[in-house]
Amino acid sequence: MIFSHSASTPEHNEPARLILGSGSSARKQLLTQAGLSFCVHTAQVDEDILKLEGMKQGLSPSAVALSLAEAKATAVAALHEGCIIGADQMLSCEGDCYDKPAGLAEARDQLKALRGRTHTLHTAVALYMDGAVTWQHVTQSHLRMRFFSDAFLDAYLETEGEHCLHSVGAYRLEGPGLQLFEKIDGDFFSILGLPLLPLLQALREREVIFS
Repeated sequence: MIFSHSASTPEHNEPARLILGSGSSARKQLLTQAGLSFCVHTAQVDEDILKLEGMKQGLSPSAVALSLAEAKATAVAALHEGCIIGADQMLSCEGDCYDKPAGLAEARDQLKALRGRTHTLHTAVALYMDGAVTWQHVTQSHLRMRFFSDAFLDAYLETEGEHCLHSVGAYRLEGPGLQLFEKIDGDFFSILGLPLLPLLQALREREVIFS
């Protein structure tokens, strides 16, 4: 899939080509709001297999997220030249890891499991340039869900519908999912999908955007 933001901006060094290797609408929006010119090429990798292999090797959720981010950036780099951003998230809670729910029934089960508990979002990003991964970063954010009622859960799932299937944990903080929480400790951009400030600094250091 290709999604282009090609207009030149003062923040973007031309003719540098910035590529987002993710189809996430939240990540697209974050880069767009930061004023960057970029295009999107969704990475074709088997995330389930990579996650399973990482867990079998005993990798931490942060390490698994980072391996997925690197794999996505590398996969896109095999087909397109430029500075490629790969990103991924893992959610862990007291030893258990959660993926994006496959359906609304699974979303309900995940939210019930996370209700009244604190979970961790591991947000990883990697940059691929000049034939190698040249930078990587992982941010951990801790979020505590309130003990919401079943009536609220029903209303939330009805309101969000399939939107809640696009994120680990079945929520979007930029939407009604914010009402699920009583405390959030972490970087808001990372929770949405990209540790944006460290990423922008890495792009400046590599002269992809102006310093």
